[in-house]
Amino acid sequence: MITDLEILTSLVAPIFNIEDVTSGGNNDPYLLRYRGKLTSPDSAAAYDQLETALKPHSLMPLFRQGENGAQTILIIQNLPAPKATNPRTNLLMFILTVLSVMLTGAQIPLDVPIPTDLLGQLGLMARYILTGWPFALALLSILVSHEFGHYFAGRYHKTDVSLPFFIPLPFSLLGTMGAVINMREMTKNKRTLFDIGVAGPLAGLIVSIPVLFIGLTLSSTGPILPSDGGGYIEGNSLLYLLAKYIVFGQLLPAPANFNGLPPLIYWLAYFFTGQPVPFGGLDVFIHPVALAGWAGLLVTAINLIPAGQLDGGHILYVLFGKRLQRALPAILTAMGIMGFFWPGWWLWAAILFFFGRSHPETRDEITEIGPKRRILAWLMIFVFLLVFIPVPMVSL
Repeated sequence: MITDLEILTSLVAPIFNIEDVTSGGNNDPYLLRYRGKLTSPDSAAAYDQLETALKPHSLMPLFRQGENGAQTILIIQNLPAPKATNPRTNLLMFILTVLSVMLTGAQIPLDVPIPTDLLGQLGLMARYILTGWPFALALLSILVSHEFGHYFAGRYHKTDVSLPFFIPLPFSLLGTMGAVINMREMTKNKRTLFDIGVAGPLAGLIVSIPVLFIGLTLSSTGPILPSDGGGYIEGNSLLYLLAKYIVFGQLLPAPANFNGLPPLIYWLAYFFTGQPVPFGGLDVFIHPVALAGWAGLLVTAINLIPAGQLDGGHILYVLFGKRLQRALPAILTAMGIMGFFWPGWWLWAAILFFFGRSHPETRDEITEIGPKRRILAWLMIFVFLLVFIPVPMVSL
């Protein structure tokens, strides 16, 4: 490491009009702080130039934007290289997830008696596990597309991201909790962060929509009847309602009556609360492939929630910076209210409360995303409104 102020300043000066320089103390997170103004409007190129110049000295720059256009360059020591992970762990978790999802999607014939003991039930599911391949193929194609959208975008931008970690969850609705990718270094700038964040939902949605329509063509309709427990109706998003309308020619579930309410008021109430349950009405008897497509919309919606380190949080961050934290109380309040109609929102509210109150900064906070990415960011907010499911599960 070099500490010669003149040498460092000679590297900074070509891209920065220096107003003052401050040396960092023991409690400061930087070695040197330069305040002033970039000499070029192309801040991304300026960052690349300075980063390259500092790399032989094991140093790196941080670009920071202050109020009233003030700009700062912090010189810090290179961050430690992230630890390598064993890809066999990723492969093992993926195999376990495949088995878990296939078990969930297993189609047991109606005339086959269900054992009363747990071991018997497990044996029956294992016997029919291969019948779960359509559901597993459909769902995992969506999840794989989503996660590798993030992964390949990260690799394109030379950002150290891990391979996806798929999470099996046997005996649940979907058989999996999805997957995660670990971004193992600070992203370069908001453009990089945006591209990595948006690539996953876009890739997953591109696969989810045709899977959903294929599944709906394999589905049938029938009356909604009370169950002895465990029965449910999948919740609606605007996009899911539209897909069912295109395939079946009507809004589903179609109630037997509107309980004396105007149709619009009935639909608004049911869309946001799942009540009243339209017993006696008509709905889709959803095929496993359609369930996978519906789940793809739900996964996209949850990832696009505009908070924390979710994909939607990244999108909001590149649009509004640290001001996005002002929206968190409103988001948590909305999720708390929605939790009375689907308790799962309380879990997500807790996750965001503990992990969504801050957002990691990029190395270059000065470079903005530009008009094309800004348009795409607003488009993804619109997509979130289309795929968001206020009540994912309505119990029968």
